[in-house]
Amino acid sequence: MKSILAVLFLVLMTSCKKETTKTISLKDDVTVLASDTYEGRETGTKGEQEAAAYISKRFKELGLQPKGTNGFYQTFSFKPKTDPHSEVAYTTMSEDSTITGTNILGFIDNNAESTIIIGAHYDHLGFGSEGSLYRGKEKAVHNGADDNASGVAVMLNLVSKLKDANKGNNYLFMAFSGEEMGLLGSNYFVKHPTLDIKKANYMINMDMVGRLKADSTLAVYGVGTSPRFKQTLNATNTRFKLVENESGVGPSDHTSFYLNDIPVLHFFTGQHEDYHKPSDDSDKLNYEGMEAISNYIFEVITDLDKAGKLSFRKTKNESEETPRFKVGLGVIPDYLFDGKGMRIDGVSEDKPAQRAGLQKGDIVVKLGDSTVVDMMSYMRALSVFEEGDATKVIVDRNGKQIEADLKF
Repeated sequence: MKSILAVLFLVLMTSCKKETTKTISLKDDVTVLASDTYEGRETGTKGEQEAAAYISKRFKELGLQPKGTNGFYQTFSFKPKTDPHSEVAYTTMSEDSTITGTNILGFIDNNAESTIIIGAHYDHLGFGSEGSLYRGKEKAVHNGADDNASGVAVMLNLVSKLKDANKGNNYLFMAFSGEEMGLLGSNYFVKHPTLDIKKANYMINMDMVGRLKADSTLAVYGVGTSPRFKQTLNATNTRFKLVENESGVGPSDHTSFYLNDIPVLHFFTGQHEDYHKPSDDSDKLNYEGMEAISNYIFEVITDLDKAGKLSFRKTKNESEETPRFKVGLGVIPDYLFDGKGMRIDGVSEDKPAQRAGLQKGDIVVKLGDSTVVDMMSYMRALSVFEEGDATKVIVDRNGKQIEADLKF
């Protein structure tokens, strides 16, 4: 009888051990982070703090060393901007009207000279703060599954891959707060680093990597910030249709590191109709695509492992050359489209494009008197119009050119 009980005890212990060491998938992480429980993870809210606790718990389970100022955490307080053109004011103590954000930092120490920083922001828009494109009347949680639970999940997936591989660098994994309010968490870190930032080799950022399309188009920004990047990206690519952008400046956290002379790569699968809306939910993500992106980034890091410290190169800031415009068409452009024209990836309700009968998938080839060959020429064409102007637009729809009247 005792031997039977002993066997049963061993079976139960083995079963419990298997349960506690169960592999957490990309989908598991996204489902938790993009659940209603965290109420959209707006910076400084209870929901964001609970998401931070989940990520720090995952860091600990994965065996990372704490690298914040308080365990895994690096908190920062700031006053919200009243002037959109001013810089945010960080504060050193809690004051009325201040918000406190929390970066989460975990470290793999390989006793190497340099460190690779791998990051993704985890904050989002809560119930629809500034930046929301939701036009519904009822309050709704903006869960941000693609933006950016997807990037955090891929970052966590990379921890597992890098724990026992590629020892040529140390690894600092960072989940940033305050990105939606203006890259605040990453900006704060580079000004108050918890390691010698001069020994940072390069930075990899993942922001919106959950919607890989059927044609496997993947955008990679910052490819010009180190001479080695293009060669490595193409040598290790076996699946993706890459859309490469040279600039190290863009609307995500890699910009903070580029501005501190650190080479950067930012991975992105494109905008969509659920962007900054409550409908950006976990059931719409391409988890197989996310796994492929994680594998690709791992291969990139592997190829660079013995390259030593990469040299930094400044790039042209393309955002400074972007034309300013007073009106909009009311569409979501397909930023990954590399054909001639500007392909529409989504049409907003009751905007000029919808009223003109334009549809998702249409390719704008002419706007007014201007021929549209790419995103920049589209923006230049749009910049000459003001509210109340009327013009013609020509789109390519399934190989057929269609002209429509447009009023801004």
